[in-house]
Amino acid sequence: MFNYISGIITDKDHRRIVLENQGMGFELFCSPKTMEGLSVGHKAKIYTFLSVSERALDLYGFLTAEDLESFKVLNDISGIGPKTALGLAAIGSMEMIKEALEQGKIPSDVKGIGPKRMQKILLELTGKIQEISKQRSVGKVSVQDDALEALVSLGFLRASAKETLASLPADIKKTEERIKEALKILGRK
Repeated sequence: MFNYISGIITDKDHRRIVLENQGMGFELFCSPKTMEGLSVGHKAKIYTFLSVSERALDLYGFLTAEDLESFKVLNDISGIGPKTALGLAAIGSMEMIKEALEQGKIPSDVKGIGPKRMQKILLELTGKIQEISKQRSVGKVSVQDDALEALVSLGFLRASAKETLASLPADIKKTEERIKEALKILGRK
């Protein structure tokens, strides 16, 4: 929903900031690592993730798009919630996170990860790192994935959206064009 929000930091405590943009104050939960780089009264561009649950809508903030991507990968692992993913993402890159978990070096603000859960996280993380590496080596990450994520956010099933995007002619390269063409096809189904 939100990729990033730019504005002035108006409030900050040990786990969250308030970022004012166009007269609205957005509460963003951030890791201690992210908080170090932020000061009240300064302008900032924060990459965001909206977490939707039965009880709350929470925004999580990150200084870089890479940190946001690490968070998303961790948050997708079953048994890890956004708060745990936020703490683990603060470690750094996916490879650094994996190495820290293998050595048992978990940040102190990350709670509830015992030996069994750590093994499960490591197993899934290894698979996700290999998948990401494969996508990067093929070089077709962004346009296809951006179009797919846009269609999923509009309410289409991931499998149906993926199939539709795969059926589009190869000469349609721009994300916006791919989305428009896919919407025409999906609208007929």
